[in-house]
Amino acid sequence: DQRRGAAPSPLAAAGGLGRFRRGELIHRLLQLLPDLPGEARHSAAERWLAREKDLTPEQRREMIAAAFGVLDDARFAAVFGPGSRAEAAVAGSSPEFPPGLAISGRVDRMLVAADRVVVVDFKTNRPAPDRIDNADPAYLTQMALYVAALRVVFPDRLVEGALVWTDGPKLMPVPEATIRSQLAALRRAC
Repeated sequence: DQRRGAAPSPLAAAGGLGRFRRGELIHRLLQLLPDLPGEARHSAAERWLAREKDLTPEQRREMIAAAFGVLDDARFAAVFGPGSRAEAAVAGSSPEFPPGLAISGRVDRMLVAADRVVVVDFKTNRPAPDRIDNADPAYLTQMALYVAALRVVFPDRLVEGALVWTDGPKLMPVPEATIRSQLAALRRAC
């Protein structure tokens, strides 16, 4: 069984634009655009990327399409819609944590709705993993901690987590089974 990494981005070498920079620019679009009305997002993305003078029109179009591939994903569109928050603070403890552990951090996006809370963190790993099981365990533990802490704050709502890989980009929900196993592993380690 030969494992192969993801194919490099078509922008990886074009005009000196590396994958890390591409990821940063897409990350920035994902931060900026959700706060705008839907009809204004595309033109705002074009204007913002136009300031990056070293990008070709093709590179700008590709990055905009990539960002909208995440923003328009029906499973998580609400996280990037009205009422969602950028750079939301998450702090606290949980009975699901090892004794004495408390956290304080920020998630890239959070939606607090009447029936659910969704937290999303952006990651710039290159290449992005093909499945959530192949994600860095530290990222999965971080998301599990956020989800568990938010369950204390919102006990009457479903709390979900997801990672957005800017290399792609792709959105990956973190399954409940993964959340539970990461918290169990953390308790065993402490």
